Amino acid sequence: MSSQSTPAPADTPSLFRHRFMILILLSGMILQTGIWIRNFAVLLYVTDRTQGDPFAITLIAVAEYAPIFLFSFLGGTLADRWRPKRTMVWCDLLSALSVFLILGALLLGSWQAIFFSTLVSSILSQISQPSAMKLFKLHLTEGQIPLALSLYQTMMAVFMMGGPVLGTWVYVHWGMNTAIGLMGTAFLLSALVLSAVQGDAEPEGQRPLSHLKSEILGALSYVRTRRVLVITGACFLLSGFGMGLVNPLGIFVIIEKLALPKEYLQWLTVVNGVAMLMGGGAAIALSRKLAPQRILFAGMGVSVLAIAAIGMSSTLPGVLAGQFFCGLMLPGIQMSVNALILSHTEESFIGRVNGLLSPLFMGSIVASMSLSGWLKSLLPLSALYYIAAVFFAAALLAMLPILLAPHAVKERTSSAQGT
Repeated sequence: MSSQSTPAPADTPSLFRHRFMILILLSGMILQTGIWIRNFAVLLYVTDRTQGDPFAITLIAVAEYAPIFLFSFLGGTLADRWRPKRTMVWCDLLSALSVFLILGALLLGSWQAIFFSTLVSSILSQISQPSAMKLFKLHLTEGQIPLALSLYQTMMAVFMMGGPVLGTWVYVHWGMNTAIGLMGTAFLLSALVLSAVQGDAEPEGQRPLSHLKSEILGALSYVRTRRVLVITGACFLLSGFGMGLVNPLGIFVIIEKLALPKEYLQWLTVVNGVAMLMGGGAAIALSRKLAPQRILFAGMGVSVLAIAAIGMSSTLPGVLAGQFFCGLMLPGIQMSVNALILSHTEESFIGRVNGLLSPLFMGSIVASMSLSGWLKSLLPLSALYYIAAVFFAAALLAMLPILLAPHAVKERTSSAQGT
């Protein structure tokens, strides 16, 4: 693996002095500011405009996740063809342009255009996200990657804690137009920061899109020969069904199950963010001592119990406790999944492997999310959370082979790195 910068030892102080990590964290902080303002401003705005219509609220989540399913492999393939840094900069610039166009539509009175602010940025993220993974692989050593991913997840946890309050405050005090304008500005500033990253990977060549079918078949063959990637795909599929089922329902837990004002949703998310911050610190410590598959297994096991607890509880403290443990486990789960994929994937295949595995996850999320509003009219909220917990438990069982055979996994990793 090549590196454009001098490798640093795999410890936190060294990574904080690493130029690439400083810039990627700064870019992430700017983007998270804009994204969290958007997330809560859009949710509260649509809830106000539609008087809490479940279909409209679910449509927000569909607009966010459907493009991930539809464009993931194409985005990963393009990310493998193009220079990753340049690709990320252009994605941020195009996202900013689309946001300001949507702001113009809002000023002209077309409030439904708000859904496209989520849709367009979600589409472009399918090219930007695998490009970011390529930059991690390019600029960091194998030993630095798990710790770097943990630091990145910890940064996101900080925004899970403060982002909902910020988004709610901006919407209540400044309104939807200002919220969208701040989001567009965040994309522009992120592009400026990313342009300062030194070095970029060479593109693989100008392959025509007519070769897309052969590249899909080649990527499928590549994944099939790596057992860990196959198992990861199965976990993605099952956990996606569970996540999509309850993803749009948080606001209904607040306004129906707990009979609280909708603004209380921000505090539910703040608790999740505090837990993610703590979980990020734990993931940093554990990444030095435990294999990623063990951290992933433990995180999924606790998540099963936490999701079931949310469905079982009828009090705010009980719901907050379940949300806390979900957030506590999330950084370790995300870090472990990314570390497994990066460790078992050659640099030239990272975009396509992400493009194959992400649709399994996001496709199952979109499928169950599309049914979530309908199922809510037939079943109580508690039942939906129990069903989601069952899907997560099935994903946990699917992981057992790599947990019970860690030495075989390690041999497979060494073999993959030697090819």
